[in-house]
Amino acid sequence: MLPSHINMSQTASSQTQPVMANLPRVLGASQATAFVVGTVIGSGIFLVPREMMQDVGSSALVYLAWVAGGLLSLFGAMTLAELGAMLPYAGGGFVYLRGAYGDTSAFLYMWTWFAVAKPASAAAITIGLARTLEFFPAFSGLSHQAIGGPIPLLWSQIFAIAVVWFMTGLNYLGIKKAGDFQLVFTVLKGILILIVVALCFASASGSFSNYSTMLPHAVGGFSGFMLAMIATLWAYDGWPDLVILAGEIKRPERNLPIALIGGLCIIGFLYMATNAAMQYVLSATQIAASNQPAVAALKIVAGPAGASFVAAAMAISIFVTLNGTVMSGARVPFAAARDRLFFRQFAHISPRFQSPSTSLAIQGVLATILLLFLSQFQQHFELAIFSEWIFYMLIATTVFVYRRRRPDLPRPYRVWGYPLLPAIFVFCAAVVLVYSFLGNLKGSLMGTALILIGLPVLWLVRKMYPGPTAELEGMGK
Repeated sequence: MLPSHINMSQTASSQTQPVMANLPRVLGASQATAFVVGTVIGSGIFLVPREMMQDVGSSALVYLAWVAGGLLSLFGAMTLAELGAMLPYAGGGFVYLRGAYGDTSAFLYMWTWFAVAKPASAAAITIGLARTLEFFPAFSGLSHQAIGGPIPLLWSQIFAIAVVWFMTGLNYLGIKKAGDFQLVFTVLKGILILIVVALCFASASGSFSNYSTMLPHAVGGFSGFMLAMIATLWAYDGWPDLVILAGEIKRPERNLPIALIGGLCIIGFLYMATNAAMQYVLSATQIAASNQPAVAALKIVAGPAGASFVAAAMAISIFVTLNGTVMSGARVPFAAARDRLFFRQFAHISPRFQSPSTSLAIQGVLATILLLFLSQFQQHFELAIFSEWIFYMLIATTVFVYRRRRPDLPRPYRVWGYPLLPAIFVFCAAVVLVYSFLGNLKGSLMGTALILIGLPVLWLVRKMYPGPTAELEGMGK
């Protein structure tokens, strides 16, 4: 039998410090599904069609990349759904890696999410939000310098920092409030996307002949298709974050698989519909030439008002994505601290709001530091993408370990097509890593170095908290 969460084992460790409280299970199926949809659908669907068309050069191959990326994400979601339903504890991948491979791999995952991926993602999202809002005259000054001196700051950086702390404060008030926010604004986001789709298909400016247009000088070939695939996987990115919140989902054995798999199906439908709408209005050449194809399409359909509508929809979409990023990021160091694999202050829960308050605050501080010293969206994004996919691949491999070592564990949901579908996901994730590494050598090396910095931190933590740490019963190596 598994202990509740990974509570301190009732042995020597329980005599050295008290058992810590769990976070409350308050998220239902609708809120969990909204978390998946709201976190995944950000600015990607509005932006990446340009890069995808430049990579493959035809509508048919663009759709094939969307379908392939969606299926690969679905295979990964089905794999993590089995793990999450089997081990529904706060921390997600930290729990699975620790039980399968031991403390070091789990700690490096936590360290990567804590020190690199989540702060960099939050910084990238808020800078992207500032860039989107610059479309409106009232926000045109965001690109101007606000403070000079040795560390010059743009107004966009100050705005981004303020948004990070607003969202951190919302999550401090409790997961229930943040979950309700996610549900309401994800529904609004979906409605706005469907309005964009309807406006495009109702326009006399569109033509089905655009689907047969080609881009003459695309990259093409297998390399071009793989580049388009990486773009789609970035647009689909974010679904693994739900298992991090598994300790706060009601009836996780049922609701977690429903939210993961159902959420990705909703996302796939919205992505395909949006892409079809843009291609109905714009030719392949026009899509490849536009930095924001959705804005360009609505400008043709409805003039400046249409372009403003899409920009507003993008801003809301990005804002909701930030909430999901902040929600999930703080739970990983919280879970590690509970297991005495990180500084115990990170396990503190607000007595009033029942949120991981210390973990949330430090995450906000790290995102602020990145925003103070880096002002470019790409700089933040490069720090996150390579490091994330290393662990997506490793976490998926743990399903094989648990099937072999612990066939007795209750599995309310079993991934369909085992072992083929999880194996396809792991193989394709490895291919994505290779192309990502070679395509962005500097960012990938930087991400690798930041991950490895976690090793001396782990040594320090072990010196501070000697003795046995909490373990999943029977899961250790």
